[in-house]
Amino acid sequence: MSSHRPTAAGQPSSRRHALKLGGGIALAAPAIAAAQTATTLRFQSAWPAKAIFHEFAVDVCRNIEQATGGKLKIQMLPSGAVVPPLQLIDAVSKGTVDGGHAVPGFWFGRNTAFGLYGAGPHFGLDANQTLGWMEFGGGKQLYAEALAAAKLDVHSLLYGPVPTEPFGWFRKEVKTPADLKGLKYRTAGLAVDMMAELGAAPVQLAPADIVPSLERGVIDAAEFANITDDRTLGFPDVAKNYYLQSYHMCNNVFELSFNKPKYDALPAEVKAAIDMAVRAANSDMLWKSMDRMSDDLIALQTKDKVKVMKTPAPILAAQLEAWKKVLAARSAENALFAKTAASQKAWAKKVVYWSELTTVEQLPAYRSFFG
Repeated sequence: MSSHRPTAAGQPSSRRHALKLGGGIALAAPAIAAAQTATTLRFQSAWPAKAIFHEFAVDVCRNIEQATGGKLKIQMLPSGAVVPPLQLIDAVSKGTVDGGHAVPGFWFGRNTAFGLYGAGPHFGLDANQTLGWMEFGGGKQLYAEALAAAKLDVHSLLYGPVPTEPFGWFRKEVKTPADLKGLKYRTAGLAVDMMAELGAAPVQLAPADIVPSLERGVIDAAEFANITDDRTLGFPDVAKNYYLQSYHMCNNVFELSFNKPKYDALPAEVKAAIDMAVRAANSDMLWKSMDRMSDDLIALQTKDKVKVMKTPAPILAAQLEAWKKVLAARSAENALFAKTAASQKAWAKKVVYWSELTTVEQLPAYRSFFG
């Protein structure tokens, strides 16, 4: 990979920082004839410009422009261009920006129910099954309730099944729950509750502060997002123990939010095209993740000499027990949290049951061919 190839932000890139911009899903024919004058909206993401998550944000905007035949264009700015990432939803609500791209758990401080849209084991649901709950199990209506309870004047579209997030980067290896006691561990949202239950000392940091804090020993361990962004942000330079698989965020989804008055002013056919474009972005993002993250996993091991491990089973089991305590405590203090968790549980009870009985296990087939 050339060290002089420009990134999406237009800056020179190193082998670690290079991003190859993949094409969005091009629709066979625009859903709407292009207008002579286009509406342009200004959005901001919660992600650094060089992150693949920001690239996903740009991709969905390109899909929307294609689906509307150019009638609606969205300029997607990176994190911090207008407001800090954790202030993004308020900026969208107030119209400081026209929209945003983030994950619902970032608004955990506005209502703890937001934390259920991505954090925790979700009773066995993966990210795609969580999106099924959004569409057919009542999740979309409950999310609208959370927005109303937080007094946010926002129209949100949840999409994009995020791959299971790694447990993260550790200065020292961990093997049992006892190794987590007192560990200064960077995480966010409801994962803070889970790690506190496990005896760790969770720390919340902005993405740009994580690697420097790990390098200086301010924190002992950290998780951020995914294999590709972890590599891009330079984690392999400051830690060499990397644990994959975790229940703390194994079903995250993205949120594309619009300032509600701006969204309501759009023609009905434009809104329909937006919905179609966002649904198309689900597949675009999932397939791109397969390509990029698998390549970066191999590069972590072969080029960066990182020790990649699965999170030990005793720690995963302890996460589940800790999560049960988090659910009970948060449900007792917030009726909407309890209502949302109960809805997820009802959906998981039938959908995961169906999935486990009908889907053949792929690992034996993989081992048969690759050993």
